[in-house]
Amino acid sequence: MYKKDFEIRWSDIDANRHLANSAYINFMSHTRTAFLQDHGFSLMALGKAGIGPVVFHEHVHYFKEAFLGQPITVSLEVSGLSEDGMFFKFDHNFYNSKGQNLAFCEISGAWIDLHTRKLTGLSEDLLDMANKFPRTADFTILTKDDMRKHGRLPKDLVL
Repeated sequence: MYKKDFEIRWSDIDANRHLANSAYINFMSHTRTAFLQDHGFSLMALGKAGIGPVVFHEHVHYFKEAFLGQPITVSLEVSGLSEDGMFFKFDHNFYNSKGQNLAFCEISGAWIDLHTRKLTGLSEDLLDMANKFPRTADFTILTKDDMRKHGRLPKDLVL
């Protein structure tokens, strides 16, 4: 399990004086970036490969409040990866200093080719590194169908 520690700042709280939804998203993004960096997916490596991560879906479950000045730990484990590495699913948990689980989030996404703007699998060297990511006990091999399991499709406005 990968973990990153944070302290809740004034800018992280909302009108209810607890950790704001947007702060949860920002802490998870920071944790994912650090995780990828620490596992060989640095900005330089991603730039060389011409790829970047995109998030399709974030589903957060909130259990307990977190407040200004409190330390929190955000964890990351990989709960799914497609055979070519194109699709990924990450699980994040938030913990307070007592180890109590404050929130859980499942995030699914993919890698995009920054030139063609199309989804792409990982190069062999990056895929080798991705296959060494820490995994959840219920890790699954993902398919394109898994990315559409929620059944949501775009509904454009008629202008």
